[in-house]
Amino acid sequence: MKQQQYINLEDEFGAHNYKPLDVVLSRGEGVWVWDVDGNKYLDCLSAYSAVNQGHCHPKIMDAMIDQAKKLTLTSRAFRNDQLGLFYQELCELTHSHKVLPMNSGAEAVETVIKTVRKWGYKVKGVPKDQAEIIVCENNFHGRTITIVGFSTDPNSTEGFGPFTPGFKIIPFGDAKALEDAITPNTVGFLVEPIQGEAGVIIPPVGYLKAARAICKKNNVVLILDEIQTGLGRTGKLLAEEHDGIEADLTLIGKALSGGFYPVSAVLSNSEVMGVLQPGEHGSTFGGNPLACAVARAALKVLVEEKMVDNAAEMGTYFLDGLRQIKNPAIKEVRGKGLMIGMEFLPEAGGARQYCQKLKGKGLLCKETHDHIIRFAPPLVIKKDVVDWALEQIEAVLK
Repeated sequence: MKQQQYINLEDEFGAHNYKPLDVVLSRGEGVWVWDVDGNKYLDCLSAYSAVNQGHCHPKIMDAMIDQAKKLTLTSRAFRNDQLGLFYQELCELTHSHKVLPMNSGAEAVETVIKTVRKWGYKVKGVPKDQAEIIVCENNFHGRTITIVGFSTDPNSTEGFGPFTPGFKIIPFGDAKALEDAITPNTVGFLVEPIQGEAGVIIPPVGYLKAARAICKKNNVVLILDEIQTGLGRTGKLLAEEHDGIEADLTLIGKALSGGFYPVSAVLSNSEVMGVLQPGEHGSTFGGNPLACAVARAALKVLVEEKMVDNAAEMGTYFLDGLRQIKNPAIKEVRGKGLMIGMEFLPEAGGARQYCQKLKGKGLLCKETHDHIIRFAPPLVIKKDVVDWALEQIEAVLK
């Protein structure tokens, strides 16, 4: 079949809740993907950081195949021989006390909302059904009804109400706004270290450290959503390391499986996670042996192949190269590690036009919020490939 035939099938039989670039991919390896016509592209999105380890990493693939031949699912009604090892290795790597495994990032966020509310009632003494969680403007934490209810993006909320109460929205990057918003009923502050979907928005230096101090002073649980920023994307294993802090609860997902399988997790200290009792929360697939085996392999290659260090080095190199490109339509280039955003002036006509032209040059990326392109290739990218990418980007933008 030709590309257009595949596109026609999607348009006829699928819901129209996405607006992808018209490229039909059929194969991937490392930083490269190929379409059904055999054209080769550099993947500069990494499935929103789900394939940090590169497409079809052979060691993760082997782990998945080996485990799939033995045992895939038991539910948590029974134990399996992968879950405890997954817990141990993840806790040792991230300095966590406890882990609660789920499947998608949105499920991890829903889990943490339930957990921190329960902690508020059982430990902090907040009156029944009065718990408040503070979130930030322009956040993106998922697509469930509860989560979109505290979004400030009209596309996420229009036509989907009524929404779950109990959330207070403040400006991102403003420590004083956080302090002013806290009340005796505040149980948690949920924030992204860098706002990815908003366009790679980086808070002021020291913001997370200030938030950590404010939360500790007021007995509020600091929750970092590191589903996109975590596991090496910003040049640190977790983005919180840039500020030298540790959150009370940390959310990871996406790259936790290297793109092979939906796996997410809530990382917690013992005090907060300890409020959950049997029967109060769970998931049929959460913590299944196949997911655990895949995640263990994904974490192992991330560390052993020094992908986090490479993200720091190549991210600085890529960012410096992008900043050398001269085009009056470019408003700003910003980023940390291999999480980079290039924002264009509104009068430039939108970023999608550049994504279309870059596709023609063999480079796949995606616009966000109309005027911003994200450049986020897999963490295994090498210098010569970054050089090639910069040549294509400059050719389109110069």
